[in-house]
Amino acid sequence: MNQDVLIQLKGISKAFDGETVLDNMDLEIHDKEFVTLLGPSGCGKTTTLRIIGGFESPDAGDVFFDGERINDVPPYKRQVNTVFQRYALFPHLNVYDNVAFGLKLSHVPKGEIEKRVKEMLEMTGLRGFENRKTSTLSGGQQQRVAIARALVNQPRVLLLDEPLGALDLKLRKDMQNELKRIQHATGITFIYVTHDQEEALSMSDTVVVMSRGKIQQIGTPTDIYNEPVNAFVADFIGESNILDGVMIADRQAKFAGQTFVCVDEGFNQNEPVDIVIRPEDVDVVSVEKGMLSGKVSSVTFKGDYYEIIVDVKGFKWMIETSDYVAPDMTIGLSIDPDAIHVMKKSEYSGMFGDYSTFSEEMDHLSDPNPEADAEDAAE
Repeated sequence: MNQDVLIQLKGISKAFDGETVLDNMDLEIHDKEFVTLLGPSGCGKTTTLRIIGGFESPDAGDVFFDGERINDVPPYKRQVNTVFQRYALFPHLNVYDNVAFGLKLSHVPKGEIEKRVKEMLEMTGLRGFENRKTSTLSGGQQQRVAIARALVNQPRVLLLDEPLGALDLKLRKDMQNELKRIQHATGITFIYVTHDQEEALSMSDTVVVMSRGKIQQIGTPTDIYNEPVNAFVADFIGESNILDGVMIADRQAKFAGQTFVCVDEGFNQNEPVDIVIRPEDVDVVSVEKGMLSGKVSSVTFKGDYYEIIVDVKGFKWMIETSDYVAPDMTIGLSIDPDAIHVMKKSEYSGMFGDYSTFSEEMDHLSDPNPEADAEDAAE
Protein backbone atom coordinates (compact mmCIF):
# COMPACT_ATOMS: atom_id res chain seq x y z
CA MET A 1 0.00 0.00 0.00
CA ASN A 2 1.32 3.48 -0.85
CA GLN A 3 2.59 5.39 2.15
CA ASP A 4 0.02 8.18 1.85
CA VAL A 5 -2.96 5.88 1.25
CA LEU A 6 -5.19 6.39 4.28
CA ILE A 7 -8.25 4.30 3.34
CA GLN A 8 -8.30 1.24 1.13
CA LEU A 9 -11.36 -0.72 0.04
CA LYS A 10 -10.58 -4.16 -1.39
CA GLY A 11 -13.17 -6.27 -3.19
CA ILE A 12 -16.12 -4.62 -1.43
CA SER A 13 -19.54 -6.05 -2.30
CA LYS A 14 -22.89 -5.25 -0.73
CA ALA A 15 -26.48 -6.23 -1.53
CA PHE A 16 -29.84 -5.21 -0.07
CA ASP A 17 -32.80 -7.57 -0.51
CA GLY A 18 -30.91 -9.47 -3.20
CA GLU A 19 -30.15 -6.29 -5.17
CA THR A 20 -26.40 -5.70 -5.66
CA VAL A 21 -25.47 -2.16 -4.61
CA LEU A 22 -21.66 -2.51 -4.60
CA ASP A 23 -19.99 -5.00 -6.93
CA ASN A 24 -16.40 -6.03 -6.03
CA MET A 25 -15.23 -2.43 -5.55
CA ASP A 26 -11.58 -1.38 -5.07
CA LEU A 27 -10.70 2.16 -4.00
CA GLU A 28 -7.74 3.98 -2.45
CA ILE A 29 -8.13 7.35 -0.71
CA HIS A 30 -5.06 9.36 0.16
CA ASP A 31 -4.27 11.34 3.28
CA LYS A 32 -5.32 15.05 3.19
CA GLU A 33 -7.28 14.50 -0.03
CA PHE A 34 -10.71 15.92 -0.93
CA VAL A 35 -12.43 12.98 -2.65
CA THR A 36 -15.94 13.08 -4.08
CA LEU A 37 -18.03 10.00 -4.79
CA LEU A 38 -20.24 11.09 -7.68
CA GLY A 39 -23.11 9.33 -9.40
CA PRO A 40 -26.87 9.06 -9.82
CA SER A 41 -29.21 7.86 -7.09
CA GLY A 42 -28.65 4.18 -6.35
CA CYS A 43 -25.12 3.94 -7.78
CA GLY A 44 -23.63 2.84 -4.44
CA LYS A 45 -21.97 6.06 -3.32
CA THR A 46 -23.81 6.45 0.03
CA THR A 47 -23.35 2.76 0.82
CA THR A 48 -19.60 3.19 0.19
CA LEU A 49 -19.54 6.11 2.61
CA ARG A 50 -21.47 4.15 5.24
CA ILE A 51 -19.08 1.21 4.96
CA ILE A 52 -16.10 3.53 5.48
CA GLY A 53 -17.86 5.03 8.51
CA GLY A 54 -18.76 1.62 9.97
CA PHE A 55 -22.52 2.11 9.68
CA GLU A 56 -22.77 -0.79 7.21
CA SER A 57 -20.71 -3.99 6.94
CA PRO A 58 -19.66 -5.30 3.53
CA ASP A 59 -20.94 -8.70 2.44
CA ALA A 60 -17.48 -9.37 1.01
CA GLY A 61 -14.14 -7.57 0.95
CA ASP A 62 -12.04 -5.62 3.43
CA VAL A 63 -11.74 -2.03 4.66
CA PHE A 64 -8.29 -0.81 5.69
CA PHE A 65 -7.51 2.38 7.62
CA ASP A 66 -3.84 3.37 7.76
CA GLY A 67 -2.93 -0.22 6.85
CA GLU A 68 -5.11 -1.81 9.57
CA ARG A 69 -8.18 -3.89 8.69
CA ILE A 70 -11.19 -2.24 10.37
CA ASN A 71 -14.15 -4.34 9.16
CA ASP A 72 -15.15 -5.15 12.75
CA VAL A 73 -14.30 -1.77 14.32
CA PRO A 74 -17.51 0.06 15.39
CA PRO A 75 -18.14 3.62 14.14
CA TYR A 76 -17.33 5.34 17.44
CA LYS A 77 -13.86 3.74 17.49
CA ARG A 78 -12.96 4.85 13.95
CA GLN A 79 -11.03 8.11 13.41
CA VAL A 80 -13.93 9.26 11.28
CA ASN A 81 -16.77 11.74 11.75
CA THR A 82 -19.85 12.21 9.56
CA VAL A 83 -21.93 15.22 8.46
CA PHE A 84 -25.34 14.17 7.12
CA GLN A 85 -27.79 16.11 4.97
CA ARG A 86 -30.05 16.28 8.00
CA TYR A 87 -27.72 18.01 10.39
CA ALA A 88 -28.99 16.23 13.56
CA LEU A 89 -28.18 19.20 15.81
CA PHE A 90 -29.43 19.28 19.40
CA PRO A 91 -32.24 21.88 19.38
CA HIS A 92 -32.15 22.37 23.19
CA LEU A 93 -28.43 23.29 23.13
CA ASN A 94 -26.86 26.51 21.92
CA VAL A 95 -24.19 26.64 19.22
CA TYR A 96 -21.28 26.41 21.68
CA ASP A 97 -22.67 23.35 23.47
CA ASN A 98 -23.55 21.63 20.18
CA VAL A 99 -19.95 21.99 18.99
CA ALA A 100 -18.51 21.03 22.41
CA PHE A 101 -20.79 18.01 22.88
CA GLY A 102 -18.38 15.31 21.67
CA LEU A 103 -15.45 16.76 23.59
CA LYS A 104 -17.44 16.81 26.84
CA LEU A 105 -18.48 13.21 26.19
CA SER A 106 -14.79 12.29 25.84
CA HIS A 107 -13.96 14.13 29.12
CA VAL A 108 -11.59 16.57 27.43
CA PRO A 109 -10.37 19.19 29.99
CA LYS A 110 -12.52 22.35 30.10
CA GLY A 111 -9.71 24.67 29.00
CA GLU A 112 -8.95 22.48 25.97
CA ILE A 113 -12.65 22.37 25.06
CA GLU A 114 -12.90 26.17 25.14
CA LYS A 115 -9.77 26.54 23.00
CA ARG A 116 -10.85 24.00 20.36
CA VAL A 117 -14.47 25.18 20.16
CA LYS A 118 -13.33 28.79 19.76
CA GLU A 119 -10.94 27.78 16.95
CA MET A 120 -13.68 25.83 15.16
CA LEU A 121 -16.25 28.63 15.44
CA GLU A 122 -13.66 31.02 14.04
CA MET A 123 -12.84 28.67 11.15
CA THR A 124 -16.48 28.08 10.23
CA GLY A 125 -17.50 31.75 10.45
CA LEU A 126 -19.62 31.32 13.59
CA ARG A 127 -17.79 33.59 16.02
CA GLY A 128 -20.41 35.56 17.95
CA PHE A 129 -23.06 32.81 17.58
CA GLU A 130 -21.97 30.87 20.70
CA ASN A 131 -25.16 31.52 22.68
CA ARG A 132 -27.65 31.26 19.82
CA LYS A 133 -30.09 28.33 19.80
CA THR A 134 -29.61 26.25 16.65
CA SER A 135 -33.34 26.47 15.88
CA THR A 136 -32.92 30.23 15.26
CA LEU A 137 -30.17 29.75 12.66
CA SER A 138 -30.46 29.69 8.87
CA GLY A 139 -29.82 26.48 6.94
CA GLY A 140 -26.30 27.59 6.04
CA GLN A 141 -25.50 28.47 9.65
CA GLN A 142 -26.83 25.12 10.87
CA GLN A 143 -24.64 23.44 8.28
CA ARG A 144 -21.59 25.24 9.68
CA VAL A 145 -22.47 24.14 13.22
CA ALA A 146 -22.69 20.51 12.04
CA ILE A 147 -19.29 20.81 10.33
CA ALA A 148 -17.70 22.51 13.37
CA ARG A 149 -19.09 19.80 15.66
CA ALA A 150 -17.66 17.08 13.42
CA LEU A 151 -14.24 18.72 13.04
CA VAL A 152 -13.68 19.77 16.66
CA ASN A 153 -12.96 16.12 17.56
CA GLN A 154 -10.01 16.26 15.14
CA PRO A 155 -10.91 13.17 13.07
CA ARG A 156 -8.51 11.91 10.42
CA VAL A 157 -11.44 11.71 7.98
CA LEU A 158 -14.67 13.66 7.56
CA LEU A 159 -17.50 11.94 5.69
CA LEU A 160 -20.07 14.27 4.10
CA ASP A 161 -23.28 12.74 2.73
CA GLU A 162 -24.94 15.27 0.38
CA PRO A 163 -24.62 17.91 3.13
CA LEU A 164 -25.61 20.87 0.93
CA GLY A 165 -28.73 19.29 -0.55
CA ALA A 166 -31.16 21.33 1.57
CA LEU A 167 -29.60 24.72 0.76
CA ASP A 168 -30.62 27.13 -1.98
CA LEU A 169 -28.34 27.58 -5.00
CA LYS A 170 -26.43 30.67 -3.86
CA LEU A 171 -25.86 29.28 -0.37
CA ARG A 172 -24.73 25.97 -1.85
CA LYS A 173 -22.07 27.74 -3.90
CA ASP A 174 -20.92 29.74 -0.87
CA MET A 175 -20.69 26.57 1.23
CA GLN A 176 -18.81 24.73 -1.53
CA ASN A 177 -16.09 27.38 -1.31
CA GLU A 178 -16.19 27.25 2.50
CA LEU A 179 -15.81 23.46 2.60
CA LYS A 180 -12.86 23.59 0.22
CA ARG A 181 -11.21 26.29 2.34
CA ILE A 182 -11.84 24.39 5.60
CA GLN A 183 -10.43 21.17 4.14
CA HIS A 184 -7.25 22.93 3.04
CA ALA A 185 -6.93 24.70 6.40
CA THR A 186 -7.36 21.55 8.50
CA GLY A 187 -5.60 19.02 6.26
CA ILE A 188 -8.31 16.49 7.16
CA THR A 189 -9.29 13.97 4.48
CA PHE A 190 -12.78 14.79 3.18
CA ILE A 191 -14.91 12.10 1.50
CA TYR A 192 -17.92 13.79 -0.05
CA VAL A 193 -21.01 12.20 -1.62
CA THR A 194 -23.07 14.06 -4.22
CA HIS A 195 -25.02 13.59 -7.45
CA ASP A 196 -24.23 17.21 -8.44
CA GLN A 197 -21.56 17.23 -11.14
CA GLU A 198 -20.70 20.92 -10.81
CA GLU A 199 -20.25 20.51 -7.05
CA ALA A 200 -17.87 17.58 -7.57
CA LEU A 201 -15.82 19.36 -10.23
CA SER A 202 -15.48 22.62 -8.30
CA MET A 203 -14.51 21.18 -4.90
CA SER A 204 -12.55 17.97 -5.33
CA ASP A 205 -8.94 16.90 -5.71
CA THR A 206 -10.19 13.53 -6.94
CA VAL A 207 -13.58 12.51 -8.37
CA VAL A 208 -14.79 8.89 -8.25
CA VAL A 209 -17.60 8.43 -10.80
CA MET A 210 -19.91 5.52 -9.97
CA SER A 211 -22.73 3.69 -11.73
CA ARG A 212 -24.54 0.44 -10.93
CA GLY A 213 -22.32 -0.38 -7.97
CA LYS A 214 -19.07 -0.02 -9.90
CA ILE A 215 -16.44 2.68 -10.25
CA GLN A 216 -16.45 3.94 -13.83
CA GLN A 217 -13.54 6.38 -13.58
CA ILE A 218 -11.23 7.97 -10.99
CA GLY A 219 -9.33 11.16 -11.76
CA THR A 220 -8.90 14.87 -11.26
CA PRO A 221 -11.91 17.03 -12.20
CA THR A 222 -10.04 18.13 -15.36
CA ASP A 223 -9.28 14.54 -16.39
CA ILE A 224 -12.83 13.37 -15.74
CA TYR A 225 -14.30 16.21 -17.79
CA ASN A 226 -11.79 16.26 -20.66
CA GLU A 227 -10.99 12.54 -20.90
CA PRO A 228 -14.10 10.50 -19.99
CA VAL A 229 -13.51 6.76 -20.33
CA ASN A 230 -17.00 5.78 -21.49
CA ALA A 231 -20.37 7.14 -22.57
CA PHE A 232 -21.78 7.11 -19.03
CA VAL A 233 -19.03 9.37 -17.66
CA ALA A 234 -19.15 11.64 -20.71
CA ASP A 235 -22.90 12.09 -20.33
CA PHE A 236 -23.02 12.37 -16.54
CA ILE A 237 -20.23 14.95 -16.28
CA GLY A 238 -21.68 17.90 -18.17
CA GLU A 239 -23.37 17.74 -21.55
CA SER A 240 -21.92 15.70 -24.40
CA ASN A 241 -22.66 14.83 -27.99
CA ILE A 242 -21.88 11.09 -28.17
CA LEU A 243 -21.88 9.54 -31.62
CA ASP A 244 -21.11 6.14 -33.12
CA GLY A 245 -17.81 6.25 -34.96
CA VAL A 246 -15.04 4.19 -36.51
CA MET A 247 -11.29 4.70 -36.16
CA ILE A 248 -10.11 4.50 -39.77
CA ALA A 249 -6.49 4.78 -38.64
CA ASP A 250 -4.46 6.62 -36.00
CA ARG A 251 -5.73 10.23 -35.73
CA GLN A 252 -8.54 9.59 -38.25
CA ALA A 253 -12.09 9.11 -37.00
CA LYS A 254 -15.19 8.67 -39.11
CA PHE A 255 -18.58 9.76 -37.74
CA ALA A 256 -21.66 11.65 -38.94
CA GLY A 257 -20.82 10.49 -42.48
CA GLN A 258 -17.46 12.32 -42.57
CA THR A 259 -13.84 11.53 -41.77
CA PHE A 260 -12.21 13.89 -39.26
CA VAL A 261 -8.66 14.45 -38.08
CA CYS A 262 -8.40 13.81 -34.32
CA VAL A 263 -5.56 13.38 -31.81
CA ASP A 264 -6.34 9.84 -30.59
CA GLU A 265 -4.35 6.79 -31.60
CA GLY A 266 -3.73 3.21 -30.51
CA PHE A 267 -7.07 1.80 -31.70
CA ASN A 268 -7.41 -1.08 -34.13
CA GLN A 269 -7.94 -0.15 -37.75
CA ASN A 270 -11.69 0.25 -38.43
CA GLU A 271 -12.49 -0.33 -34.75
CA PRO A 272 -16.03 0.80 -33.77
CA VAL A 273 -15.79 3.55 -31.13
CA ASP A 274 -17.81 6.20 -29.31
CA ILE A 275 -17.04 9.80 -30.21
CA VAL A 276 -17.52 12.55 -27.60
CA ILE A 277 -17.70 16.24 -28.50
CA ARG A 278 -18.58 18.79 -25.83
CA PRO A 279 -21.20 21.42 -26.82
CA GLU A 280 -18.81 24.31 -26.11
CA ASP A 281 -16.19 22.83 -28.48
CA VAL A 282 -18.34 23.12 -31.62
CA ASP A 283 -17.95 26.33 -33.61
CA VAL A 284 -20.91 27.74 -35.56
CA VAL A 285 -19.80 28.79 -39.05
CA SER A 286 -21.35 29.42 -42.44
CA VAL A 287 -22.61 26.33 -44.27
CA GLU A 288 -19.80 26.66 -46.86
CA LYS A 289 -17.11 26.61 -44.15
CA GLY A 290 -18.71 23.83 -42.09
CA MET A 291 -17.43 20.27 -41.80
CA LEU A 292 -21.06 19.38 -41.10
CA SER A 293 -24.29 21.30 -41.56
CA GLY A 294 -27.69 21.07 -39.94
CA LYS A 295 -30.97 22.80 -39.17
CA VAL A 296 -31.47 24.58 -35.83
CA SER A 297 -34.31 22.90 -33.89
CA SER A 298 -34.34 25.11 -30.80
CA VAL A 299 -32.51 28.03 -29.18
CA THR A 300 -32.42 28.63 -25.41
CA PHE A 301 -30.83 31.73 -23.84
CA LYS A 302 -28.69 30.71 -20.84
CA GLY A 303 -27.35 34.10 -19.75
CA ASP A 304 -23.78 34.09 -21.04
CA TYR A 305 -24.38 31.71 -23.96
CA TYR A 306 -27.09 30.24 -26.20
CA GLU A 307 -27.85 26.54 -26.06
CA ILE A 308 -28.92 25.38 -29.49
CA ILE A 309 -30.09 21.98 -30.72
CA VAL A 310 -29.10 21.25 -34.32
CA ASP A 311 -30.41 18.39 -36.46
CA VAL A 312 -27.52 16.92 -38.46
CA LYS A 313 -28.82 14.05 -40.64
CA GLY A 314 -31.36 13.03 -37.97
CA PHE A 315 -28.92 13.22 -35.02
CA LYS A 316 -29.62 16.11 -32.66
CA TRP A 317 -26.45 17.94 -31.52
CA MET A 318 -26.26 20.32 -28.58
CA ILE A 319 -24.08 23.38 -29.13
CA GLU A 320 -23.21 26.20 -26.73
CA THR A 321 -22.34 29.46 -28.45
CA SER A 322 -22.17 33.17 -27.64
CA ASP A 323 -23.56 33.96 -31.11
CA TYR A 324 -27.32 34.03 -31.59
CA VAL A 325 -28.73 31.87 -34.38
CA ALA A 326 -32.39 31.73 -35.31
CA PRO A 327 -34.57 28.60 -35.09
CA ASP A 328 -34.98 26.77 -38.43
CA MET A 329 -31.76 28.35 -39.74
CA THR A 330 -29.29 26.03 -41.51
CA ILE A 331 -25.78 26.42 -40.07
CA GLY A 332 -22.32 24.90 -40.50
CA LEU A 333 -20.42 23.19 -37.68
CA SER A 334 -16.64 23.22 -37.34
CA ILE A 335 -14.74 20.94 -34.93
CA ASP A 336 -11.02 21.13 -34.11
CA PRO A 337 -9.04 17.85 -33.90
CA ASP A 338 -8.42 18.18 -30.14
CA ALA A 339 -12.18 18.65 -29.50
CA ILE A 340 -12.85 15.11 -30.76
CA HIS A 341 -12.48 12.54 -27.97
CA VAL A 342 -12.50 8.86 -28.92
CA MET A 343 -13.63 6.20 -26.41
CA LYS A 344 -13.78 2.41 -26.44
CA LYS A 345 -17.23 0.90 -26.83
CA SER A 346 -18.83 -0.04 -23.49
CA GLU A 347 -22.08 -1.33 -21.98
CA TYR A 348 -23.25 2.32 -22.05
CA SER A 349 -22.71 2.80 -25.80
CA GLY A 350 -25.80 4.02 -27.61
CA MET A 351 -27.57 5.10 -24.41
CA PHE A 352 -26.61 8.79 -24.34
CA GLY A 353 -25.64 11.80 -26.38
CA ASP A 354 -28.47 12.41 -28.88
CA TYR A 355 -30.66 15.35 -27.82
CA SER A 356 -33.75 14.25 -29.80
CA THR A 357 -35.87 14.19 -26.62
CA PHE A 358 -33.93 16.88 -24.82
CA SER A 359 -35.74 19.37 -22.63
CA GLU A 360 -35.13 20.87 -19.19
CA GLU A 361 -38.19 19.03 -17.87
CA MET A 362 -37.05 15.63 -19.16
CA ASP A 363 -33.60 16.24 -17.73
CA HIS A 364 -35.01 16.75 -14.23
CA LEU A 365 -37.69 14.07 -14.35
CA SER A 366 -35.69 11.19 -15.72
CA ASP A 367 -33.66 9.15 -13.24
CA PRO A 368 -30.44 7.88 -14.90
CA ASN A 369 -30.69 4.71 -12.81
CA PRO A 370 -34.16 3.36 -12.06
CA GLU A 371 -32.62 0.57 -9.95
CA ALA A 372 -31.83 3.13 -7.27
CA ASP A 373 -34.21 2.03 -4.62
CA ALA A 374 -32.23 -0.76 -2.99
CA GLU A 375 -29.58 1.72 -1.92
CA ASP A 376 -32.06 4.49 -1.10
CA ALA A 377 -33.97 2.11 1.17
CA ALA A 378 -30.76 1.44 3.06
CA GLU A 379 -30.09 5.09 3.81
